[in-house]
Amino acid sequence: MLGFFSRVAAETSERFVATTPRARDDLALRVELLESFEGLGLGCFWATDGKGQLNYISGSALSEAGWASEAVLGKPLNEIFESDSGESSRKAQRTLPFLLAANASINALPVKLRNTDKQVWWEISGKAYFNPNGEFTGYRGSAKDITEAREMQLSAERLAHFDSLTGLANRHRLESQLSTRLTAYRDAKRACAVMMLDLDRFKQVNDTLGHPAGDELLKQVAMRLQTVLEKRGTIGRLGGDEFLVILPDMEDRGDLGELAQRVIQMISQPYSLGGDRAVIGTSVGIATAPYDGIDSGALISAADMALYAAKGGGRGHYRFYSADLKVGAQMRRQIEEDLRDALAKGELEMNYQPIIASATHKVTCMESLIRWNHSERGMVPPQTFIPIAEDLGLIHQLGEWILQRCCKEAALWKVPLRVAVNVSALQFGRDDFCELVARTLRSTGLAAERLELELTESVFLADAERTHAMFEELKRLGVRLALDDFGTGYSSLSYLQRAPFDKIKIDRSFVRGATEAGNNNPQILSAIVNLAEALGMETVAEGVETLDELELVKSRGASHVQGFIFSPAMSQTDVMKRLDKEHIEFEAKGPPRFRADRRSQFRRVGVIHDDCRYKAVLKNLSKTGAAIEGLLDVPVGTELVLDLGAGQLAVCVVRRSKGAFQGLEFETPLVSDGADGLCTRHRVSPYAIEAAGRPLAALSQDAYSQLAGPMASMKRQFVEVQNTDRSAGRFGDAINAPAAEEFCDETLVQK
Repeated sequence: MLGFFSRVAAETSERFVATTPRARDDLALRVELLESFEGLGLGCFWATDGKGQLNYISGSALSEAGWASEAVLGKPLNEIFESDSGESSRKAQRTLPFLLAANASINALPVKLRNTDKQVWWEISGKAYFNPNGEFTGYRGSAKDITEAREMQLSAERLAHFDSLTGLANRHRLESQLSTRLTAYRDAKRACAVMMLDLDRFKQVNDTLGHPAGDELLKQVAMRLQTVLEKRGTIGRLGGDEFLVILPDMEDRGDLGELAQRVIQMISQPYSLGGDRAVIGTSVGIATAPYDGIDSGALISAADMALYAAKGGGRGHYRFYSADLKVGAQMRRQIEEDLRDALAKGELEMNYQPIIASATHKVTCMESLIRWNHSERGMVPPQTFIPIAEDLGLIHQLGEWILQRCCKEAALWKVPLRVAVNVSALQFGRDDFCELVARTLRSTGLAAERLELELTESVFLADAERTHAMFEELKRLGVRLALDDFGTGYSSLSYLQRAPFDKIKIDRSFVRGATEAGNNNPQILSAIVNLAEALGMETVAEGVETLDELELVKSRGASHVQGFIFSPAMSQTDVMKRLDKEHIEFEAKGPPRFRADRRSQFRRVGVIHDDCRYKAVLKNLSKTGAAIEGLLDVPVGTELVLDLGAGQLAVCVVRRSKGAFQGLEFETPLVSDGADGLCTRHRVSPYAIEAAGRPLAALSQDAYSQLAGPMASMKRQFVEVQNTDRSAGRFGDAINAPAAEEFCDETLVQK
């Protein structure tokens, strides 16, 4: 713009005086052309004095900006134009204040107009002028409106970096940001976690409610993620129903687990989609740099593997990445192949767990639980293969087999107990489900009132009117309905308004730990029981394992109890033997009180004491302590460090010691790994290993050895036992196996 018309403006403002008629005619033509250019809206001109204050601007520009001349004339350019603080500014070599301070030329600089109600952007150019003495006399320049072009450019840039549906960062932006962040964090020795999310049952929304409803659901999920994560990190959509969250400076797996659980709970709340209701869930995989990967590709791959494991564990869970997940992923693929043949090979069987009347301890119903006795792998838990069956589309065939088998076996029982059968939401969603139930009852001869169908709130995903019509048809058949896992969702109360349930099953999460001081679960139990009684429904407290839990749920009014306190699941053969003798009353047998969950472990671990490392066998593990075998006569009160592998070090103290067995109490409790395992909050930092002279890399299984290097050759204080013969008492004070189990249990009861 500093061409012909700019020079005309410059000459005019410097009061060029024509000395000849031809010169005056030439000047008049130039002014005419200048006015024509301004009048056509092709651009405008401006000028400042030697103080940098605006002393001329085209009238068309004043009109376009909505300025009065007195509002801008005489003011510095900085008070009229605002520099672009966005991406364009970062790409620019110089900012407007810098250029003005240096009296430098301004070349196509985007600026935002101040003192205007409209969002207007100009691109300004200008040249500094000086008198013969070298004194600055002002700028002469031009400007053009770029508002529309800028909006188009920003829109294009946004499409390149942001998801058009949710407004979140897209895969390209996420990977770019993560890569840049990890590079910077390596230099600063900082950590960064990522969470990968995959929506559970999203496909059902698209299939039953349509893709527009699915798109609306994704938008609502994005908003919920922004709500629960606040300003913790960057949220993006990878595509489909997958999301990724970048969480800077987070490495505490206790905090990460709690955050993942809040995300799962928030996403699992019901959605309103144009008058329809939808219930979905989510699974979460978590990986942390540099522990699980040092670059973006490795970290995302680790999070993806953890997500795969979370979905394989029953969905609605989170998992941390660990190296052994690769083995789990391979096993899942093998299970997918084997599951197709499991029915044909006769590897599936039904077990039954009694549901006991609280007042009489007599069994009233048997819940059927499927078991897969794999010919090579042994028992495969249903939480592992049922989600796979749903993914593979085998759940309908499997569900039909379960219903037929349960009704056929229950019809053989000498005592006419009810049999409860779990029904998948996918199976319930089939149009012929009610006919399948009726056909099964006819073919097996089981009375309809002896069949109880257990449903979860996910069955309400489909059209509400259709769902209630199916309820009514099932009730006309005479079968009973139970709402399973009650309390784990956020809208279960609304389901009870019209659904004709006969029974509510209180989820085990409200039973476990309810007897601990300060736990609010007893009040929740009372509320659920009171609600059920008001609606004329029975209640079943699930997962009762200890005598104090049994007394609690009975005192809170639960009409029925289910759990190991009375019996584990039994095979059909065992059920038949018991019912042949008409033994329908069960005795409560179990530990007297609730204790922190213990998990039997039989694996090698390291024990560190005074820079000496010993080998031991982990026998039992809980959040607060562990029992180990392998060191003789370790004094009570000895401080140790338990190396659980993969950089997990647990500082502990010996609380009980007998022979080769020690009971340990952890200084810092372990946290859940999102599945059935426990892990430490913190791990050995790869940065510390790097400082010890090793290359920076993700943690290996033996990370502590990499950090510590060769152990000092100092005198060992304890004798390391490699193989104990506990039955013969080979090592003196080593105790036999039953005593060891009792010892471990007592050790882990924290007062």
